Amino acid sequence: MAIDCCLLAGRLMMEAGAETYRVEDTMVRMAETQELPAPQSFVTPTGIIFSPGSYHPTKLIRIKERTTDLEKVALVNAVSRKLTAAEYTLEEAYTKLQEIEKSNVMFPVWLQIIAAAIASACFLILYEGLWTDIPAALCAGGVGFIVVLLIHDLTKVKFFAEFMASLFVGLIAFGAIKLGGGTNLDKIIIGSVMPLVPGLLITNAVRDLMAGHFMSGVSKGAEAFLTAFAIGVGVALVLSF
Repeated sequence: MAIDCCLLAGRLMMEAGAETYRVEDTMVRMAETQELPAPQSFVTPTGIIFSPGSYHPTKLIRIKERTTDLEKVALVNAVSRKLTAAEYTLEEAYTKLQEIEKSNVMFPVWLQIIAAAIASACFLILYEGLWTDIPAALCAGGVGFIVVLLIHDLTKVKFFAEFMASLFVGLIAFGAIKLGGGTNLDKIIIGSVMPLVPGLLITNAVRDLMAGHFMSGVSKGAEAFLTAFAIGVGVALVLSF
């Protein structure tokens, strides 16, 4: 059970967007509390290899989906700390991790959409846009976030979802300008695509590279580049007409 508990904690953290070095450190600390002889973990964005050492077999687990859920990362870290401090037994920690896996700690979709719309308007002002363009940015940012959720749910292809979302953002911004609902096209588009930008992914890529995890850092950096490229192509396609 100790091996399964460590792998479950690592998988939950990677799926929630944790840094590679944090996942490896958490798994090793949890394993050491169970007196495993020489725990070693090798974590990539798509899989985890964990060896408890000695006669125990090495295990591999796949990471199929990745999202941003920092609250889940914090919950898993809390379980790890309590296990390390002997506040949880192994069975209690494993049960708690299973509960975290089944729970949905993310904010409701409608609240995420509202937050994306408000963030788009705030970025518009941050980039010195006009206050009269706020309604257009609210609409474009909210619709863009809805599109990325729907397309990703249907196709499971992140880059295509980002492309379609930025395409809709560009179309709505362009339509707002044509109908007199906006003035500054570029500021509306820039503010509206900001909720789609892979900021956490870029941050984790840099942190992994600085920590010496070159494989994870380069792969996360490539994913962030492709996402940014998809966003740019969607906007450029609208502006080309």
